[in-house]
Amino acid sequence: MVFSSLMFLFVYLPVTLAIYYLAPLKARNFVLLLVSLLFYGWGEPVYILIMFASIAIDYIHGRLVEKYKALGDDKKARRAVVSSVIFNLALLFFFKYFDFAVENLRRVPALSGLRPLGLALPIGISFYTFQTMSYTIDVYRGQAKAQRNIVTFGAFVTLFPQLIAGPILQYRDVDGQLTGRRHSADKFASGVEIFCVGLAKKVLLANSIGSLWDVYKAMDPASLTALGAWMGVLAFSFQIYFDFSGYSDMAVGLGRMFGFEFMRNFNYPYISRSVTEFWRRWHISLGAWFRNYVYIPLGGNRKGVKRQLFNILVVWALTGFWHGASWNFLLWGLYFAAILMLEKLFLLKWLEKAPGVVRHVYALFFIVVGWALFGIEDLGRCGTYLAAMFGRGSAGLWSALDGYELSNYILLLPALVIGSTPLAASLINRLGRRAKNGAALALAAACLVACTAYLVDATYNPFLYFRF
Repeated sequence: MVFSSLMFLFVYLPVTLAIYYLAPLKARNFVLLLVSLLFYGWGEPVYILIMFASIAIDYIHGRLVEKYKALGDDKKARRAVVSSVIFNLALLFFFKYFDFAVENLRRVPALSGLRPLGLALPIGISFYTFQTMSYTIDVYRGQAKAQRNIVTFGAFVTLFPQLIAGPILQYRDVDGQLTGRRHSADKFASGVEIFCVGLAKKVLLANSIGSLWDVYKAMDPASLTALGAWMGVLAFSFQIYFDFSGYSDMAVGLGRMFGFEFMRNFNYPYISRSVTEFWRRWHISLGAWFRNYVYIPLGGNRKGVKRQLFNILVVWALTGFWHGASWNFLLWGLYFAAILMLEKLFLLKWLEKAPGVVRHVYALFFIVVGWALFGIEDLGRCGTYLAAMFGRGSAGLWSALDGYELSNYILLLPALVIGSTPLAASLINRLGRRAKNGAALALAAACLVACTAYLVDATYNPFLYFRF
């Protein structure tokens, strides 16, 4: 089940909200646990067992960490943390990377008999394993207390608004909310507004421009023109932004409907004037996770420039591989690691002296090229596509097909550009309080009506980050 489906919008969500608010306060985490398991098991019932295992094992490890810390036995507490991390990483490796490892090991003659398992990837496993790892680490660091109520902990692990594709929650950020969150009509209303805007970003913008990327991605590389290649990757750049940020907005909005406050996951990344700034604005929760649990423990920027560059390389290699079991994701991570290291060394100093438009063009150029690496998993095809973008091996600069596709999407492009900036939000914020509330309500209602009309006949409605 996905948020942008009629079943979710008009059956699951209304029924869930009704049950949740009719339940006594003390029972609401139990309700969240049950409805979240139903949501997760809608398409993959067997994988609920993995969720139960994750809840039980990390709950026990959290209690063990707290116990040993109270006894002053830091060695055993650390072992409990390591055990929890190993379990979560093993779970992630088995389902996400085992077949990838087998396919590569089979190239060795002595190991050619290995066979991949062909198991379906549990939806959202990259997200919830990172969340549960944060729990035992936060307890060990003294940044959160071990959760004694297994139902409450289970609600944290399975929380359906952000279970599938984030934002990635750090336990310390929601510890207090699990037992003491505030519900109000204003908070609920703001959640509805944020959800509807996110739904529109996903359904009306991401889905619409995504079909253009599908056209060029599927083309024979030999027939790609330079203009067509750039049109395709620009379409993907818009699609992945509105798809993922739309989902994150819906998650934040749903969280508010149930009394939670989740961190903002995107902050208009395409207005950035450096690649460093872009990654502070894009998938903020993942960046915060790697910063708090990998980069800083490795030494961050406290041990000299060489060590800082090494830490950036490690973090971005892991970031790339986290996105998928394919070499293009690792290459994508290393590509951005190289740019970020160059910016740390000298590029940022140069950029500070350049006009704002030059800095913006610089950032967008490298970001868009990076999306080509990300969006095409076959390395050979990816290389051909990149070559076409720069006029090498392409079928010319442009073709009649490019003109036709451009004319089909020309009216959508202004909406994509404006939606990528804070312009609309800033205009609404300039209104008085009453006018602002009225405009937000009208916008949310219009988004919901338009999305419903679209979804009635829609056949194209993927969520890109579900596969991660």
